[in-house]
Amino acid sequence: MLVPENLGCKRLYVFAGNHAGGAYCYMMVVPLSENPFAILTFIAAPAVFTNASSVLALGTGNRLARVVDRTRTLVKDVRGADTSDPTVKMWASHLSRMERRGALLVKAMSFFYAAVGSFAGASLISILGATLAASPYRLPFELVAGIGVIAGAGGFLGLVLGCILLVRETRIALAIIVEEAEMAKTWMK
Repeated sequence: MLVPENLGCKRLYVFAGNHAGGAYCYMMVVPLSENPFAILTFIAAPAVFTNASSVLALGTGNRLARVVDRTRTLVKDVRGADTSDPTVKMWASHLSRMERRGALLVKAMSFFYAAVGSFAGASLISILGATLAASPYRLPFELVAGIGVIAGAGGFLGLVLGCILLVRETRIALAIIVEEAEMAKTWMK
C-alpha cells in the first residue's frame, strides 16, 4: 500500500511492507528548484544536442555539394556519348541514384535544422523554467518544463530521423562505388 505524506516541498513515500517484520522503504523526491544539477542538465543537454545537430547539418551540406558536383560531371560525360557503351549506361543509372541521394540529403538537412531549432528553443525554455522554479507559481513552471521537454524530444526525433536518412544515402553512395569499382576491374583485365 502506497501512502504519500506531504513534507512542505518534499514528498515522502512510505511503502508498507511486512507489518510483522516492520520492513519500510522511504524515498525522498526533491523538486527541480532545489537541485542545481537538474537545472544545469536541462540547459546543457539541449546545447550539446544543438551542437551535434549543427555539425551534422554542416556535414550534410558538404555531402550535398559533392552530390551536386558529381551529378554535373556525370551529365557532362553522358551528354553526346555513345549510349551503347557500358560505361555510359552505368553513368546514366548513376544519375537517378544521384537524384535520390540529393533528395535524401535535403530531407536529412531539414531534420537537422529542425533539430537545431528545437534544441535551441528547449534551451531557452529551460532557462525560463529555471527562473520560474524559484517562484511560488508551480503551474507556470510545470507548463514551461513540459514544453521544454516536448521541444527537446522533437529535436531528438529530428536528429534520429536525419541520421537514418544519412545512413540510407550512404548505402546508395556505397552501391555506386562498388559498381564503379567492378567496372574499373574489367578495364584492367
